[in-house]
Amino acid sequence: MELRFWKMNGAGNDFILFDNRKGSVKLEPALVRRLCDRHRGVGADGVIALRECESGRADWAWEFYNSDGSSGEMCGNGARCFARYVQRVTGWDRPVLRFETLAGVVEARYEGEQVTVRLTPPTDLRLHLSLALGTGPVELHAINTGVPHAVLFVPDADQAAVGRLGPEIRWHSAFAPRGTNVNFVQVIEPGRIRVRTYERGVEGETLACGTGVTASALIAALLHQFSSPVEVRVQGGDSLRVSFRRQGDRFEEVHLTGPAEFVFEGTMVI
Repeated sequence: MELRFWKMNGAGNDFILFDNRKGSVKLEPALVRRLCDRHRGVGADGVIALRECESGRADWAWEFYNSDGSSGEMCGNGARCFARYVQRVTGWDRPVLRFETLAGVVEARYEGEQVTVRLTPPTDLRLHLSLALGTGPVELHAINTGVPHAVLFVPDADQAAVGRLGPEIRWHSAFAPRGTNVNFVQVIEPGRIRVRTYERGVEGETLACGTGVTASALIAALLHQFSSPVEVRVQGGDSLRVSFRRQGDRFEEVHLTGPAEFVFEGTMVI
């Protein structure tokens, strides 16, 4: 059969999106890996399928898969792309879209060429964790912004050992059994950070990670007393904005704003 799809990206984090409201495509891990293969498929960091919201809790629902075929609870950049995709495919003309994910209901708001998503409240905050790595102990911090993230502050993000330390922290027993995403964060100035992310499920560095950007901004707000919003520059060169309301160590009304761009439309034989 032929699969019609759109290729999109959010700050360089790229996705394959298609309409699966009829349920005609079963996204087995092998198929997801083939679609995301940059040599034998379309090439992407993940696959997103539009579904009807059977629970009635939201307007729509999605299926989200990482490029290794594993399902993902949430993806900030993917959420912005999904909101723009629904607008184009279904003719959605309201200013706000609510859709169901494995992490809960996510709300997206259209703001010109930008999309703002309100993420589910963060959980599992752990500060000042000391981890024993092969190169010695490191201090990092953890928070779940829809998916689990570790945050490691570094003096220079360009020199960070993302490819070496990323997988070691990702699979560390402190984050068992499913592991964690890993963010290497440089403070540029008050209210501005630079982030590089090693993504679980992609098993490598991506040009951007929306939930990672959010995790990094919230941890920076706690440890460096940043106020909302925080501007975050990602590896792809784009800047995203994280806004929030803080009450002690708790965060509410967490929003992520950034681009969601269509790249091309196509058909693939599966």
